[in-house]
Amino acid sequence: MKTALYEGPYYECETDALVLPFFEDDSLDDATLREVDRRLNGSLSSLVAAGELKGKPWETVLLHAPAGVKAQRLLWVGCGRRSECDLEVIRKFGGTAARYLRSRGAKKMALLAPGGTTSGRAAQAMEEGVLLGLFDVGSYKTEDKEEGLIEELVLVVNAGEAADAMQGVERGKITAKAVNFARNLVNEPSSVMTPTEMSERAREMSERFGLDVDILDEPQIKELGMGSFLGVARGSDEPARLIVVTYTPEKITTDETLAFVGKGITFDSGGISLKPSEGMEMMKYDMAGGAAVLGAMRAIAQLRPSVRVFGIVPATENLPSGRAQKPGDVVRSMSGKTIEVVNTDAEGRLILADGISYAKRLGATRIVDLATLTGACVVALGSVYAAILGNDQAMIDDLIAASCASGERLWQLPLHREYREQIKSEIADLKNIGGRKAGTITAAYFLQEFAETTSWVHLDIAGTAWLEEKRPYLSCGPTGMGVRTLIEYAFRSAGGR
Repeated sequence: MKTALYEGPYYECETDALVLPFFEDDSLDDATLREVDRRLNGSLSSLVAAGELKGKPWETVLLHAPAGVKAQRLLWVGCGRRSECDLEVIRKFGGTAARYLRSRGAKKMALLAPGGTTSGRAAQAMEEGVLLGLFDVGSYKTEDKEEGLIEELVLVVNAGEAADAMQGVERGKITAKAVNFARNLVNEPSSVMTPTEMSERAREMSERFGLDVDILDEPQIKELGMGSFLGVARGSDEPARLIVVTYTPEKITTDETLAFVGKGITFDSGGISLKPSEGMEMMKYDMAGGAAVLGAMRAIAQLRPSVRVFGIVPATENLPSGRAQKPGDVVRSMSGKTIEVVNTDAEGRLILADGISYAKRLGATRIVDLATLTGACVVALGSVYAAILGNDQAMIDDLIAASCASGERLWQLPLHREYREQIKSEIADLKNIGGRKAGTITAAYFLQEFAETTSWVHLDIAGTAWLEEKRPYLSCGPTGMGVRTLIEYAFRSAGGR
């Protein structure tokens, strides 16, 4: 899909469909809307009077051959209350329009931004909304595939906005494609997306966009002393891989070095602590944290913030076999700390522990890990917020600000010393599960033991990495949660956006 700008009156834009926003608290007494209604020969006031157009969030009303405009069709999209219009509303506006018009065969669509201005940020949000909304989860379908293809997006801009808007478009395109790259990784069946395949796709992506990449095999992982990681990998015939992607800017403006560490469990059966069979097919998405890291690195390579960034993904399957680790086993992590494995289904934290230790060895001064880590997070926050915990409040605040700007939601949970009691072990330094109480928090506290004094933040994306219901710019399935936040955070760490 290509994107163009149109500097002129919306009614002169020639397109298959022109999309206009309407808010719940809009009034036809407003001079601008009176002018729109006059130009449309009274169709707006007729729709409002009939109750067909109320401005409710994401309602759609389509007019064919509308009077007064050159577009073949006119689509009204409800945007809620005008006072609540922000970048996420603009993103949802674009996604709603794209999904609706694709299903009706439109090839070219034009958007007039909610709020009346197409700044760089607004243009970025619309571009993201459209491209994210057009993601097709049915990649293996041979029948009943979603038909239609939006070939061109036109943004209607005011005089003097074009340069800023085009910068936003380019950033939005890079960001959305990075998110969709991550979503494609997650969407693959685990028979395809093995640790080896994930590492090869990371290599291809890195070579394409100029990133340094190092793929460590099991002998190299063993040489590093990553017994915690390899303990999880023992049950699978698929060899584990440690994916390390490095971005080094031409100019560095900060002493900080970032590391993004993503959980890469390409299929999670629970191991010997076997999960129930119902819903186990979903466990292909247990590498969504690792996919988010790779997606973020893809965009960072193109947008080039002035901060060094490592992307680290320990990738393996978690399966039961005669070689699999068992409850009661003790493993020695890369840090030297020993871990009693009480439950083999608490495997994500085991591989992340060694991933975090490796990030420290590489010189990272700030570490963010992402993982579909706990069912407790899904119970606590559902699919609306991801949990955020960490040992550096300023860093937590920066990441929450980055998530708000990018349209992803984070909710902070406490990480008090008393939670350490739940992961005490009688035989080892700590155990890998703390019982039913505060499961998300005790999992994070486990990871903190390996971050130690290094600034570190944990994102539990278990409830937000996969959706069971459609949203304005997200289909059912993988969301790419975390990609946009990490991109935004990298720029903020470098002192810019």
